[in-house]
Amino acid sequence: MDRAGDIALFLRIHDSGSISAAARSLDLSVAVASQRLKRLETGLGVRLFHRTTRQLHPTPEGTALAEQGRALIEDLEALTAGLREAGTGVAGLLRLTTSATFGRQYVSPLLPGFLARHPRLRISVDLNDQRHDLVAAGFDLAIRIGELDDSTLVARRLADNKRVLCASPTYLEAHGRPKTPADLVDHQCLVLATRNGRVDQWRLSDRKGQETTVRVHGRVESNQGELLRDAAVAGLGIAQHSIWHIHEDLRARRLEVVLPTHRLPDTGIHAVMPQRRLVPPRVRAFVDFMAKELGGVPPWERAVRRKKA
Repeated sequence: MDRAGDIALFLRIHDSGSISAAARSLDLSVAVASQRLKRLETGLGVRLFHRTTRQLHPTPEGTALAEQGRALIEDLEALTAGLREAGTGVAGLLRLTTSATFGRQYVSPLLPGFLARHPRLRISVDLNDQRHDLVAAGFDLAIRIGELDDSTLVARRLADNKRVLCASPTYLEAHGRPKTPADLVDHQCLVLATRNGRVDQWRLSDRKGQETTVRVHGRVESNQGELLRDAAVAGLGIAQHSIWHIHEDLRARRLEVVLPTHRLPDTGIHAVMPQRRLVPPRVRAFVDFMAKELGGVPPWERAVRRKKA
């Protein structure tokens, strides 16, 4: 009996709340997954889930197994992966998720070099601006931009995420250039709408560190930074944007910095992983690689510095 494998399947069912979802993520049939769950329950002599027609709810025994068994399974998986690595190098399937725009601009160009270093490694990349539950969805890690809000994850900072206010020269010539943060209330501002609400309170600090918060408004809002970037270039208003996203537009003068004497709060670009006592070699190798490629002066800031020079 593959007790460890059955517990790993149980954890996937527990996290996803569905036998069928867990089966799909492990490339199993629903029938096989159900049989293995039943085998585990029989072997342990306890029921792990209360079953209804639509949902599974863990029993107290199931909750205890999830809490105490997860670290053991993760450590076992990391240990066996490490032993395999000793003979074969970094291998297996690395599952990564990150935002669509950042993934296309900065992860995609680096993949050939990373894969060339590790020929036994396969990689699956999910480009998605919606944040997944890494454990339930079976991802090894995510690259996330901005403030982190999930304390159950482990994060490593890869680079700073510096942001600016920007607008097209056409917009600024037509509507004037704000001289103070308070002037923003008289402008069309392009607002990001996130799962936590509209980001319409903009905080800026002057060179003395004095902070001002302004509630802005405008005719365009979106949950996609790419659309707001396009709207800014088209002259529809002033936007907040990360330098990594718009450095080419700044170089080409499609956009220019607004209120250059004020700064927005810096955030970070992080590699985020489920909590594990032993990090799988494939994950450690990729995070180390990205930290080296993006660390120090990241590529987007190098481009801006070349422009200034």
